[in-house]
Amino acid sequence: MAVAAVRDLRSHRPTASPDELEQFEVDVMAGLVLARSSAGMADSTIRGDLSNLQQIRDWFGRPLWEMGPSDADAYFGRELRGAPSGTRLARASALSLYFEFLELRHKVELHSMTGRIVECPLDEVNRPRGNDIRWELGRFGKLHVRLGKGSRGSGPRERMVPLLNDAGRTLRWFIEDVWGQFGDDHTRHGAPLFPSERRHVDQSRCRASYNALRVGLAEATAEHLPSWAGRLTPHVLRHYCASQLYLNGVDLISIQGMYGHAWVATTMKYVHVQRSRIEDAWIAGQKRAAARLEGLM
Repeated sequence: MAVAAVRDLRSHRPTASPDELEQFEVDVMAGLVLARSSAGMADSTIRGDLSNLQQIRDWFGRPLWEMGPSDADAYFGRELRGAPSGTRLARASALSLYFEFLELRHKVELHSMTGRIVECPLDEVNRPRGNDIRWELGRFGKLHVRLGKGSRGSGPRERMVPLLNDAGRTLRWFIEDVWGQFGDDHTRHGAPLFPSERRHVDQSRCRASYNALRVGLAEATAEHLPSWAGRLTPHVLRHYCASQLYLNGVDLISIQGMYGHAWVATTMKYVHVQRSRIEDAWIAGQKRAAARLEGLM
């Protein structure tokens, strides 16, 4: 087998001029804005991402696609060392979004113009971490519940709750699109998941009270489920969720951990089985027995 001489194609490709690269960088940003707008993101969310990217660009002094892991280490490890956690997380999120957009839309064009392969400078080692929503934990991501229902009675029971039943997707939509309407940073340490219109002295948003959530649910019920008006409350939904988890095969110990109950007996009070539960269980048992007999025969 003969050995063929291989030449770098870049030697035959004209190098992009500084003006062309500058225009390409502007076009990428404009395309990112349009794509986020097409996805339904709020204007405030888009402005926040652009502001974070511009501040990273000002520090770096070169197009962001030239950033490598060592540059990200220097920026987040030294430049933002004393910055609030929310600032670090917002910058990291915007940078990851930028490189994801480059990868999906412009990786071929960028390689043709610069010879670079798109690769995000943030990885599992240097990526800033959040405190309340941990998208990377488990199979679905987890939510850190710091102030649960029991915080006003027996005391708060901190726990990590998996984002089951596509809850992570709904939560991402809420944070990216709804949260921006409050003019606050959802990545700020201690920021409430459900903010209210009230503000603290430092102008950060207060946490929505239980009564506000209860009233909001009552108004939505009266409008969309009038037959349940006056009966559907947050506590009823809590009972319904526990019952559905149990009916779908989740054991009581797992539900106890999700709800933060000290005793499984408390969890059992939340589980309400359907009237046909016994019959359904009997039929399921008969089917399992029949399946085993078929295997023996």
